[in-house]
Amino acid sequence: MRPFPPLDATATKIINLLINCSSPTHLHQIQAQLILHNLHSNTTVAHHFINASHSLRLLASALRLFNRLPKPHVFIWNSLIRAFSHNHTPFIPFSIYAHMNRKSIRPNNFTFPFLLKSLSDFKGLREGQCVHAHVVKLGQLDDIYVQNALLNLYASCGDMGFCMQVFDEMPQRDVVSWTVLITGFRSAERFDDALIAFERMQYAGVVPNHVTMVNALSACANFGALEMGVWIHDFIRMRGWELDVILGTSLIDMYGKCGRIEEGMAVFRDMKEKSVYTWNSVIKGLALAKSGEEAVMWFIQMEQEGIKADEVTLIAVLCACSHSGMVEMGRKIFNSMMNREDGFSPGVKHYACMIDLLARAGILEEAMEMMTQMTFEPTKAMWGSFLAGCRTHGDLELSEFAAKKLVELEPGNGSYYVLLSNIYAEMGRWSDVVKLRRLMKEGGLRKELGFSSIELPQENVYEL
Repeated sequence: MRPFPPLDATATKIINLLINCSSPTHLHQIQAQLILHNLHSNTTVAHHFINASHSLRLLASALRLFNRLPKPHVFIWNSLIRAFSHNHTPFIPFSIYAHMNRKSIRPNNFTFPFLLKSLSDFKGLREGQCVHAHVVKLGQLDDIYVQNALLNLYASCGDMGFCMQVFDEMPQRDVVSWTVLITGFRSAERFDDALIAFERMQYAGVVPNHVTMVNALSACANFGALEMGVWIHDFIRMRGWELDVILGTSLIDMYGKCGRIEEGMAVFRDMKEKSVYTWNSVIKGLALAKSGEEAVMWFIQMEQEGIKADEVTLIAVLCACSHSGMVEMGRKIFNSMMNREDGFSPGVKHYACMIDLLARAGILEEAMEMMTQMTFEPTKAMWGSFLAGCRTHGDLELSEFAAKKLVELEPGNGSYYVLLSNIYAEMGRWSDVVKLRRLMKEGGLRKELGFSSIELPQENVYEL
C-alpha cells in the first residue's frame, strides 16, 4: 500500500498547485515552497511533485531534490524509478536503485517491476541479472509481477535459456507470463518454440489476449504454420473480437506469407480502420503470390485514398514488379522516388529490388550500371540477385564476376565457392574447378545444407 500520511493545509495547497502546474517556472516556485516548509519528505507531496516533473520533462530536478534527503521513504524511490522507466532514460532507474542500496533503503515488490522494465528496454542483461539475485535474496520472487518482469527482461535480451528457467520455476502463470514467453521466442526467431508455447498455453487453460494472438500469428507467418493461423482466426471470430489495426494486419501478414492471400484480402475488407502497415501487408502478400498487377493496383488505390506510402510500401511494390516481370512499372515507381516531396530517396533495399527486377528480366547491363553508379557499395543480396539473373540468361562471364564478388564479401561461405566452381565447370575451366575445390578443402569450407518446412494434416510443422 502507498503510505499517504495526513495532510495539513499547506501540503494540500501545494498538491493542488502541483496538479495544475503547467510550466517549468511554476514548478521551480513550488519546489522552493516544498523546501521552505520541509514537505519534500512527505510521500504524498513527493508523489505529486514527481508526476508534475515527469509531465514537464524535469525529472532530473526531482531526482536532485530527493537525493538531498538523508533517508527518503522507499515509496519516493519507487515513484522515481517508475517515472524514469516511463521516460525511457537509459539506466537512470538502475542508478537510483544502486543509490537506494547505498543508503540501506530496503526495496519492496513495487520496486522491481519498473526497474526490470527499464533494463528490458535497453537490453541491460548484466544489470538485470544483478537485480535478479537481489530479488531472490530479498524473498520477492513469489510475486507474479516481479516474475513476469524477470521473464520480460530475459526475453527482451534474447536469453531464452534464463527466460525458460524463470518460467518453469513459476508456481502460477497468467496470460502475461505466457505472452512474454511466446513473444521472446518469436523475437529470437525460434518460431517453432513460440508455437509450442502457444499450444501449451491452451492446454494450461489460460485464455490468450490480443497481444498473445499478434505474436502467435507472427510466428505462424514466419514458420508457415497455416493451420495454426486459421485456428487463431477462428478463435478471434468465435470470441467476437473486433479486428483492430494490429490484429487485422497480423492476420493479413500471416495469410500472405502462407500463400493464402485471398483470405488475407477478405480480412482487409472486413477491417473498419487500416494503417499504412495494413496496406503494406496486402501489397507484400500479393507480391509473394506473384500478383504484381493487382499489387500495383492496390498501391495506386492506397495513394488515392490519401494513405501516405512509406519506404516499406515502395519495397513491397517493387518486389511485386520484380516477381511479375513488370519492368516498366518498376522503373516508373523507382524513378518517382527521386522526385518525391516527402523527403526520402531510394535506399539500399529499393536498389536491391530494382537490380533483382532488371536481372530477372535479363537486362543485365542496366543492372550492372545501376550497381556501379550507386552512392553505396553493392550488398550480398544485390550480387546474389545479379548472379541468379546472369545464370538464368546464360551470361557466364558476368556470372563469374558476380560470384567472385560474393566470395570477396564473405570468404568464409562455402556456398559461394560451390557456385563459382559450378560456373567454371559450365565454362569448361576444369583446372579452376580443381583449384577452388582444393581451397575449400584446405579452408574447411562446406556448403550449408538447406531445409524446407511442411505442415501435415492434424500434425505439427516439420523441417526437412
